[in-house]
Amino acid sequence: MKLLEGKTAIVTGASRGIGKGIAQTFANQGANVAFTYSSSVEAANALEAELNALGVKAKGYQSNAASFDEAQKLAEAVVGEFGSIDILVNNAGITKDNLLMRISEEDFDTVIEVNLKSVFNMTKAVQRTMLKQRKGSIINMSSVVGIKGNAGQTNYAASKAGIIGFSKSVALELGSRNIRSNVVAPGFIETEMTAKLSEDILKDWRAGIPLKRGGTPEDIANACVFLASDMSAYVTGQTLHVDGGMLT
Repeated sequence: MKLLEGKTAIVTGASRGIGKGIAQTFANQGANVAFTYSSSVEAANALEAELNALGVKAKGYQSNAASFDEAQKLAEAVVGEFGSIDILVNNAGITKDNLLMRISEEDFDTVIEVNLKSVFNMTKAVQRTMLKQRKGSIINMSSVVGIKGNAGQTNYAASKAGIIGFSKSVALELGSRNIRSNVVAPGFIETEMTAKLSEDILKDWRAGIPLKRGGTPEDIANACVFLASDMSAYVTGQTLHVDGGMLT
């Protein structure tokens, strides 16, 4: 039996990169997948068709997780369409990097809103359904930067560190109802975004990682499958580093 057979998952920010990898891997493990995207309509339509071809139910929703109202409407729509919400993966995120002396208030606020407030919005939105079901797995995407910090990323680091504190608090609040809340902290993951970097920069980054390679979206997705499945039924409030040993 597939590890996520019969479960319904919401994956935010899934039209590319890590989010897309999670949606694909979840569908391969038997999950029905509702995913969100912001503007990439063509990519979302292609992903929806790809996932449905695997024999599961999949649907893309154009939704802004940073909007409290849109998050509520999304959860209602997913319950109406799929009948349940068993898994939430809060993956939507952006960067607006700059040194503290140069960063604008707007760029700080926007990153906090998209990366951190979206986690609050979506968790609030699915909470009622999961409480009724008396089960659920919430997986929030942080980063090694949220643990270690990084020059030029005060806004991003703050948002990703905030996710860890939020997730631990949710684990304590909802554990008695069999709702689990965990964090995945990816290291250097090679996606469409990193493909724009020069090969010399990529080589330097890989050399500093004990496993001597960048991670793949599938590496992150496999960790999410574990946390979403009943294999991790006794795991909550934890942060799983998937970084090739980067922070060791």
